[in-house]
Amino acid sequence: MKSPSNIMRQSSLTKLGSMINTAVNKRAGNGDIQWCFSQVKGTLEDDVTEADIISCVEFNHDGDLLATGDKGGRVVIFQRDPISKNSIPRRGEYNVYSTFQSHEPEFDYLKSLEIEEKINKIRWLKRKNPAHFLLSTNDKTIKLWKVSERDKRVEGYNTKEENGTIRDPACITSLRVPTIKPMELMVEASPRRIFANAHTYHINSISVNSDQETYLSADDLRINLWHLEITDQSFNIVDIKPTNMEELTEVITAAEFHPAECNVLVYSSSKGTIRLCDMRSAALCDQHSKLFEEPEDPTNRSFFSEIISSISDVKLSNSGRYMISRDYLSVKVWDLQMETKPIECYPVHEYLRSKLCSLYENDCIFDKFECCWSGNDSAIMTGSYNNFFRVFDRTTKRDLTLEAARDIAKPKTLLKPRKVCTGGKRKKDEISVDCLDFNKKILHTAWHPSENVVAVAATNNLFLFQDKL
Repeated sequence: MKSPSNIMRQSSLTKLGSMINTAVNKRAGNGDIQWCFSQVKGTLEDDVTEADIISCVEFNHDGDLLATGDKGGRVVIFQRDPISKNSIPRRGEYNVYSTFQSHEPEFDYLKSLEIEEKINKIRWLKRKNPAHFLLSTNDKTIKLWKVSERDKRVEGYNTKEENGTIRDPACITSLRVPTIKPMELMVEASPRRIFANAHTYHINSISVNSDQETYLSADDLRINLWHLEITDQSFNIVDIKPTNMEELTEVITAAEFHPAECNVLVYSSSKGTIRLCDMRSAALCDQHSKLFEEPEDPTNRSFFSEIISSISDVKLSNSGRYMISRDYLSVKVWDLQMETKPIECYPVHEYLRSKLCSLYENDCIFDKFECCWSGNDSAIMTGSYNNFFRVFDRTTKRDLTLEAARDIAKPKTLLKPRKVCTGGKRKKDEISVDCLDFNKKILHTAWHPSENVVAVAATNNLFLFQDKL
């Protein structure tokens, strides 16, 4: 028989264990996360120029750097504030680290086409030395950038002056030993490789392979495989272009390498299918190894069915076991071992189903929303209209609608969950579906690889949110 003191001790230990588990789960993304505002970057002016609109957001592999690309061809890199990183509890605060012009507008004289400077995608390479490397692409050209720090300079050259001009050898009467002197920290971004002239159509995806030596680039009809050291040739691994273009029924919308298996890649299509290819089976991956497709419900069939089933983004989980796909109205979770149907389906804005006609007329139905995984694959995030973004917890099956709003400018302010009502009487905290602003849309989101810190691009502003500990 247990003594009362033993029972009390066991009870307190159980309670302590429960508290620790709750804290760990909350930190990892399980259970209900309370999100709070951390920072907003960018001007808060109402008249936004087209060039300032953010077109992609990407954390690097340790989450210390966060890169954004915009429609003006610029890349802005933010660095995690060291104090916020080491404070208890940690804070997700970032400062501008480097800004550079990645792409310029071009003109294709053969096709009489203007090529926009807009950055379509940014992908970081894993760090191998003190410098950072990233790939950025517009519609046609991919560039590899090296971002490095310099805090020392060399003085006392024999053959050139301090300003860089070459000295006349006849004036050099004595030799001197150059010395290294400290200087103010400079962050330099320099293009190391330019991969061009390999795509006829607009590039929609780039993905670095797990071997960190090769990467893929995908356009509407083809996927090319590149080596990071070779700029003048690429290998075409997928080609879905029909002999007769009048027979074209689908296009490639997104492509990504498997996070661990360097021979596996997936790509999605405008028909709502995802194909998994194994590069070991054949050099040309036109014949897929697996086809992921959900059978259509005949009761939901309409004029818009094909448009809204088009997949705008596909992301493999960090573990490599699952993948998520984003279509116009939902996010689906697929198990790579099961092709017949998704294992989870989360409606993002089902209330828009009745508005498809007006969304078709204003072209919003063609918006390409991205999606992302949390660091431990327990949650998913994607965007919506009215500057709303959605977080789905796979463990509890709960979902949150949050807003990236300018009026929250105070750090640590808790975000209030938003609700959209479709008809009848509207409650105090709800917003009517007819009042949603379709010009304000969250297309690009990113989740920190190991913490509950998220970055959300709202027009020209970058919002950072974190969990409330």
